[in-house]
Amino acid sequence: MSKLVIPRKTVYRLSLYYRALQRLKANEVDTVSSAALAKAAGVKPTQLRKDLTYFGQFGTRGLGYNVAALSAQLTEVLGTTHLQPVILVGAGHLGSALLRYPGFAKEGFEVVAAFDADATRKRSRDLGVRVYPMEKVEEVVRKKRIKMAILTVPGTVAQEVANNLIAAGILAVLNFAPIILQVPDNVVVNNVDLAIELENLSYFIQ
Repeated sequence: MSKLVIPRKTVYRLSLYYRALQRLKANEVDTVSSAALAKAAGVKPTQLRKDLTYFGQFGTRGLGYNVAALSAQLTEVLGTTHLQPVILVGAGHLGSALLRYPGFAKEGFEVVAAFDADATRKRSRDLGVRVYPMEKVEEVVRKKRIKMAILTVPGTVAQEVANNLIAAGILAVLNFAPIILQVPDNVVVNNVDLAIELENLSYFIQ
């Protein structure tokens, strides 16, 4: 059975809805209207309803959505009902900071290994995971059946590293390198360019 093709922006908004629902759960809210949930997620109610219809019928007319039930359904849709194993490549300053971030497990992700060109370099603080040399990428990815990677390497080597990751079986990359990666159609890349984001903010404060 072929997988339903969902617009990437819709998938992104599902994460916004999920986080809004988590905040509601923390405040012991049991039900929420589409208007209230949409406002909490920063979208229009019509957009919220359209996004959710891709995955089935949610909510009850006149009553709204059951917060716990919808939250559980979105967790299943997003594939985070169990910890997703992730690797990080590039254990420099940014990579090391991400490895120490405690929030990944809370959101359903577990960084199980890191890789670096200088894996034996002594680091000031424990990273919580083993740092392997780059030559071990394929072995570890295949052994642990990992499909997702965080890339925090310099732009000059990012494409080569990405090629190696894809050859090893990685299908999704969160790319912090300042370069647009060229990847096959079956591989998904989300780019996080901090400099571009700051430039964008700078425009609005002139």
